[in-house]
Amino acid sequence: MLIIKNGYLIEPESGYEGYKDIIIDGTKIVDIVDKDCVKVEKLLQDSANQVIDADGKIVTAGLVDGHVHFRDPGFTYKEDIETGARASARGGFTSVVMMGNTNPHMDNVETIKYALDKGKETGINVYTCANVTMNMEGKEQVDMEKLLDAGAVLFTDDGKPITDEKIMEAVCKKAAALDKVVSLHEEDPKFITDNGINAGAVAGKLGITGSPREAEISMVKRDIEIAERTGAKITVQHISAAESVDLIRQAKKRGVKVYAEATPHHFTLTEDAVLKHGTLAKMNPPLRLESDRLAIIEGLKDGTIEMIATDHAPHSKEEKDKPIKEAPSGITGIETSLLLGIREIVDKGYMTLSELLKRMTICPAKIYGLDAGSVKVGGKADLVIFDNKTEWVFDKTYSKATNTPFLGEKFPARVLYTICCGKVVYEAD
Repeated sequence: MLIIKNGYLIEPESGYEGYKDIIIDGTKIVDIVDKDCVKVEKLLQDSANQVIDADGKIVTAGLVDGHVHFRDPGFTYKEDIETGARASARGGFTSVVMMGNTNPHMDNVETIKYALDKGKETGINVYTCANVTMNMEGKEQVDMEKLLDAGAVLFTDDGKPITDEKIMEAVCKKAAALDKVVSLHEEDPKFITDNGINAGAVAGKLGITGSPREAEISMVKRDIEIAERTGAKITVQHISAAESVDLIRQAKKRGVKVYAEATPHHFTLTEDAVLKHGTLAKMNPPLRLESDRLAIIEGLKDGTIEMIATDHAPHSKEEKDKPIKEAPSGITGIETSLLLGIREIVDKGYMTLSELLKRMTICPAKIYGLDAGSVKVGGKADLVIFDNKTEWVFDKTYSKATNTPFLGEKFPARVLYTICCGKVVYEAD
């Protein structure tokens, strides 16, 4: 039996906040009681074999990330499921959904089962997507029902847009019938010469063309229209442009089933970060302008953007050390997501901590149908305990990769414990 004492509970689903003690037996929460309850005192004497004193600390649901790349199978020199899960636990995450740009891709039952079986050995809840098209080539639709039966929780060709409108419409019709989400990487390649850097002043200084905002906006507009026609649920991934935020806001008012995710790097940084950090700030879609960054925060505030997702994208140092046009796009983010949310959104007064946590727990869990994101009696004992009153320096990674512009930065918070299915899977050094 594990007892968490004296913590300040923020329950994401109900919005409850207050001091509570949490009693865990096996994989479940068996009771949530008032601080210093007689029941707890008796258990402490009789049967508690582990006690965590969370005095002055925040206790909430284990975080949920609907968009990570663990590079397994095929690219395990960058990351693998075990190291990705370990980094996730350090960041406070107990549930993650892996993307499918692996080798082989997540377009077949065998690869999906491989990933899920390996995920079961990590200590956290590791889910996977299924691809939308075979080999992520955008030409042949996968057998969606078969891949769902194998255990996939959503559909995406993340990393590649679905440029063929007929394929996209057919996928959406099928996904609507199955009541599953299609999660979309919205960058039309016909607009892009050099991806990873915003087309603008910074790209000009670097002597490259960059990726214009129209690449994203045009596909967001198209896919909202398809979702509206078909009744499908779609997610616009890693949103980067103010216009895209507004398109989604207006579509929601019409009843379109469109969701959106924002990454911590897109609500923290602008294209100027490329001048400071070089390839460590290169990503798809790229960092854009301050007006875009603020529009993303506003979208999070008003609920247009329901989810914060890391798009955790590990690469080797050798790859990221290449020249700006040759280096791959993407940064890691699973270890710093909560910390950036607190520093850039909560501490700057844009949202409350409770509102931030909803977008990192119950919102993605509900959208993707995961058993996660809440703290309730009888529910899974997936929790994170963090200190939001102590400065901490992010000085090393648990990920295999170090391709993050945030390494060495100070944060006003630190994850202390991550508990998944009743077991401590991370404890701060």
